[in-house]
Amino acid sequence: MDILHLTYFLEVARQKSFTKASQMLHVSQPSISKVIKTLENELGVTLLERSGREVELTDAGEAVFKRVQRVVVEFKNLASELSDVIDLKRGELTIGLPPMIGSRFFPKPIAQFRQAYPLIHLKLIEEGAKQIELAVQDGTLDLGVVALPATRDDFETFAFVNEPLRVVLYHDHPLAQSASLTLAMLSNESFVLYREDFSLFDHILRQCQLNGFMPRIACQSSQWDFIVEMVGAKLGIALLPETICKELDPQRFVTIPMNDPIIPWNLAIIWKKDRYISFAAREWLRLTKNYFSKQI
Repeated sequence: MDILHLTYFLEVARQKSFTKASQMLHVSQPSISKVIKTLENELGVTLLERSGREVELTDAGEAVFKRVQRVVVEFKNLASELSDVIDLKRGELTIGLPPMIGSRFFPKPIAQFRQAYPLIHLKLIEEGAKQIELAVQDGTLDLGVVALPATRDDFETFAFVNEPLRVVLYHDHPLAQSASLTLAMLSNESFVLYREDFSLFDHILRQCQLNGFMPRIACQSSQWDFIVEMVGAKLGIALLPETICKELDPQRFVTIPMNDPIIPWNLAIIWKKDRYISFAAREWLRLTKNYFSKQI
């Protein structure tokens, strides 16, 4: 048993698929299957069961999975510390960015980081905020970007955006002349919403429930432009951040502030508390804090 065997096992368990794990690890599927079989023989237990197209953990696999996660994270921490000592400008940094956020806020910080540290491999993973939180928690990601509040309290955070959501309507919508809107006034509308793996999806649904209704969902997406075009096609309304609303064509869309409730859009970089922060991660945080402080 070695750390590579454990890493393969973790990836198969996370992906619930030998094929997907093979793609993520860039290792052939037969090699991964052989490693898992060797690991099972060494431990004397069955770790994984194939159930249809998916792979499921056995009870023994669940127990090993929990332990192995900590072992691999500690090994990565040790490797990062040694890397910092040996060569302060090499390494790898893995960051989770929601699709709607990464392309809008991070091209310039990414370019600055690559210019400053060309030998550090910057790996960007596009996921929804919920998956990013889980990946930062288990050590798969070094850092992630999410909409606050996070679902867990064991993260350190650096907030860099704080603005309200606005209602986006097609230009001749009956409510288009309103000075402001309440969520209750939208109870009979169809909504174009974010995907379920985005934290704003849960946040908006919770606010709708508090106002006495469940939104009628016309469609969902992870992309701003698709959401906006669905509104333009009169399929429904949307709730989008001010940053996005400022860029919309006023000939096609009307954006109106909400006053009851005001739904905030607070973005932050998160990392795990009490975990070693590598030189690459520290420099990324320093650079992005400096960049966003100049944008205020």
